[in-house]
Amino acid sequence: MKTSIAFWNILRKDMLNYYLKPPNISWGIIFPFAWMLMMLVKSGNTFEINSVFPGIVAMSILFGTTSMLSVTITFERKSRSFERLLIAPLKTELLVLAKITGAILFGIFNSIIPILLSVLFFNAIVINWLVLIAGIFLLSIISTLLGLFISVSAKEVFEAQTYSNFFRFPMIFLCGLFIPVTALPAIVQPLSYILPVTYGVDVLHNAISGNGLLPIGINLIVLFAFCIILFYISIFNIRRKWIV
Repeated sequence: MKTSIAFWNILRKDMLNYYLKPPNISWGIIFPFAWMLMMLVKSGNTFEINSVFPGIVAMSILFGTTSMLSVTITFERKSRSFERLLIAPLKTELLVLAKITGAILFGIFNSIIPILLSVLFFNAIVINWLVLIAGIFLLSIISTLLGLFISVSAKEVFEAQTYSNFFRFPMIFLCGLFIPVTALPAIVQPLSYILPVTYGVDVLHNAISGNGLLPIGINLIVLFAFCIILFYISIFNIRRKWIV
């Protein structure tokens, strides 16, 4: 019972204190919509909405979650409030899980807006809603863990944002958000397949148009494996850099 209360209080504090900060609003919502508008203006019509739909959803999740962690983790580390949580009688795994749950929920919320806009306003088609929900959930987790992995190494919020951009912007072009992985130069394609976001975007393509590169099962297994690996690497780094 005490564990669940601690988990909820940490999550509630983050929801009240950080979710509506300007970096989260700008990077998580405004930026993807600006990119979507640019794609629509370039095409001159809405016929190609299904080709950009998965990328807009994935980018909303990616930028929203990583911006969220950049604010919460780095700011609390600087103010030493995270250190007070570390000395609390809580397992590090539970503490980190409570901190990332807020960003995961934020990423899922960010995905709802472009989905509703694309389906209701631009008449985009989704052939498998269940797979789309699973892809959004796993992509939110993997993006959050990437943000955590990056934020652990930063001491200031601007440093975390800079490090995040160093990874996020290449992912726009390497992970199949708007440019298919198969359309990339052959020398670059192996790099795409070592980035976990590629598999999350492929799940979205499977769900929306059925034109994924890999079977859905393989994508989900790879994403789950990446989630476990990134989670425990982040736990290890927190214990090594912040506790010992």
